[in-house]
Amino acid sequence: MRSLSIALFLALHLHTSAQEKVVRIYEGPAPGSENWTQVEREIATTSWGGPMVVNVVNPTLTVVPADPASANGTAVVIAPGGGFHMHSINSEGMDVAKSLAGKGITSFVLRYRLVETKTDDPAKEMGSRESRAAVFKTIVPLASGDGQAAISHVRAHAQEYGVDPKRIGIMGFSAGGTVACAAAYHYTAASRPDFVAPIYAAAKLVDRTNGVPADAPPMFILAATDDPMGLARDSVELYSEWIGAKKSAELHLFATGGHGFGMKIQNKPTDGWIERFTDWLSWQGLLKK
Repeated sequence: MRSLSIALFLALHLHTSAQEKVVRIYEGPAPGSENWTQVEREIATTSWGGPMVVNVVNPTLTVVPADPASANGTAVVIAPGGGFHMHSINSEGMDVAKSLAGKGITSFVLRYRLVETKTDDPAKEMGSRESRAAVFKTIVPLASGDGQAAISHVRAHAQEYGVDPKRIGIMGFSAGGTVACAAAYHYTAASRPDFVAPIYAAAKLVDRTNGVPADAPPMFILAATDDPMGLARDSVELYSEWIGAKKSAELHLFATGGHGFGMKIQNKPTDGWIERFTDWLSWQGLLKK
């Protein structure tokens, strides 16, 4: 019986993996980093846990299709976090996508461009706050551009992916939340997200000088109050700006959960965050077929 269970598990896993494909979001080299020579790779463990993806030069989307039985046409680009030095590719990427697939949502896990790292512990390469700030000035615009290009790509190929071009959103975690926030403030008709979900986002890194756009999309905002990086405040500020502009927003601040929880089970209130997100999607009418 145990052998049969393992066989079934492997068969399902291989079936899911076979359905996933990886696509580049630019036809040629990514604009602004044409001369980068670092090689993208996955490392098993770091100070932040693993696996982590580092040294992304050519941004890609890993497509995780919706469960055919519940597919509803909604799509979401998922931007993992990792301080712009790495991607927490499972907990804040693939695991999220696989959970949403069961709700009928097709996900696109984005590997946006990252700062070059030279060791197997990029967390230690981040340096002081001052040095990080200097690096962010260069990488944040590139990564944010990747987020907007990802939305444009999904919209342009909506029929191929079996999604509704008017139901394409973006969500992101920490640094990936910065990418999602940037998409909410800066977009064209092709790259406008239909909904945005910044999760413990570093929103302070986004240029917000022009204010909330006139046709800003609805926003779902979530963080833990005890986030050691102080990002609960960023979430409150985002919410205040959105409702101040009379735009649709929902804010969740959990008492505990820390930072970088993603899909990890910690036996804390944040463990159920994704149910709150799908509840919100349902109220937005985005889970209807």
